[in-house]
Amino acid sequence: MSKFITNHDVTAVLKEVIFFAKQNNIVDLNMIDNIEIVGTNIKVSVVFPKLDDPSVGIVYNSIVKALKEKFGQEINVEVLPIAEKDKGLGPLSGVKNIIAVIAGKGGVGKSTVASNLAIALSKSGHSVGILDADIMGPSVPIMFGVEGQQPGVIEREGKQLMVPLENHGVKILSLGFFVQPDQALMWRGSMINNAFNQLMKDSEWGNLDFLVIDMPPGTGDIQLTLAQSYNIRGTVLVTTPQKVATADVRRAAMMYRQDKLTIPLLGLVENMSYFTPDELPNKKYYIFGKGATDELAKELDIPVLGRIPIKEQIVESGDGGTPIVLDENSIVGKSFIEIAKNVQNEINKL
Repeated sequence: MSKFITNHDVTAVLKEVIFFAKQNNIVDLNMIDNIEIVGTNIKVSVVFPKLDDPSVGIVYNSIVKALKEKFGQEINVEVLPIAEKDKGLGPLSGVKNIIAVIAGKGGVGKSTVASNLAIALSKSGHSVGILDADIMGPSVPIMFGVEGQQPGVIEREGKQLMVPLENHGVKILSLGFFVQPDQALMWRGSMINNAFNQLMKDSEWGNLDFLVIDMPPGTGDIQLTLAQSYNIRGTVLVTTPQKVATADVRRAAMMYRQDKLTIPLLGLVENMSYFTPDELPNKKYYIFGKGATDELAKELDIPVLGRIPIKEQIVESGDGGTPIVLDENSIVGKSFIEIAKNVQNEINKL
């Protein structure tokens, strides 16, 4: 054994240790976080994408074997595996806040809220992305006017990454980019999870202040994957005034308040709140009822972030690929800007 072992010596040996998942050595892959040498004790901290990967044990044993063969069997080698997410690394390392927009049932305007929220956050000076995870009904491409287009692809460290499309100042990815409009998706849970994880992890999101996720309705596989595998800053719950809608969103909300899935509930957005005829601007007709959303907000101890009226322009603008928040003079556009401000305020309280 050499009398003095240097970091340079150890690094040279570690270049012989291959991380087969990326087909390169752990030094060139920048997986070495730290090297500590005290006498005959060597401690190496190594960053892995996931700690439950079988390759962690293989690399661990390879490091110990390589260093002992080089410097002598009497040295003590300690290897400390670290997860990328704990070091602020990985494919989502540049994303500061992930916001999930959820609903207990379909048809409440969740995608409309998610799309307009993303653009409103962008208009307030933030870098924003939106991921359409509504596997069975991906509507974000239509709402952003990018239907029929395909994301780009780049290669990094031997791995292909999707490059999101961009429109209205927002980066966009959706499963809808890869599915024909008339194609029926008959996927089991594992296939849905794999598709969702690919959109999240195998994509070049870059640096974002906010990543808004348009979630599928209900409490299924993707909801569990999101809660268990990603650092979610908070959720925005979308409902309509009917009691049947608030009952469904209550169940969705309680899912995220289970002990193992605790994610902050930022607040409620009441869509289709009321109808105001153009000729009677001061009149509000509560077509779907009134009060159930406030009762739910009180029960969950969260705020109502905003109320969106029933307006034909909301549908027309969404179908036309120009969400209504782009019209700064519209009442609805101003409502979404206010909702974005309230979301930011709630995040700042966390």
